[in-house]
Amino acid sequence: MNEFEPGDIESLIAAELAGLPRLGRGTDPLGSHPVDWRHLPPEQVGVEWTALREWVEWFTVRYTVPVSVVPDCWWKHGALVEELSALHVAHLAAFDDSDSGFGPIGWHERLALARPRLQNAGAGCASGHFELKPRSWDAATDEAEWDAWITETHAGRDTVVSHEGKEEG
Repeated sequence: MNEFEPGDIESLIAAELAGLPRLGRGTDPLGSHPVDWRHLPPEQVGVEWTALREWVEWFTVRYTVPVSVVPDCWWKHGALVEELSALHVAHLAAFDDSDSGFGPIGWHERLALARPRLQNAGAGCASGHFELKPRSWDAATDEAEWDAWITETHAGRDTVVSHEGKEEG
């Protein structure tokens, strides 16, 4: 039986790992990137929307996704766009050449988790688009109260407020 010193074992493991063939492109970035729709530069808008549309159309046919889950007006629903966009990027990464082979099953697990969110995000438009009134923050926040809140220091206060709402020093 061979006896090894702790340093020998680490060296053997490092040598073994160094000799393994590299799959795909190694350390190159994956062939996908998340899309930040909020900060998307104008020159990328058309490219990103076109890529997402092509993928959504493929995805809904391939996975037999009903109109009640992803309605035809999916692109008019911000939450649905974000969810589909995230699935699109995850799909691209899962099937990238650099993936070790576990990506596809991981993507399908994520898809199962995303289905209820997809259904909620596009709910109500199975038989035509139903325009939702977007939430507005106009006049919703008392600016003076907000300014006082953000400038107030909460850390390091010597005063503790009791359960009765009285300050204790």
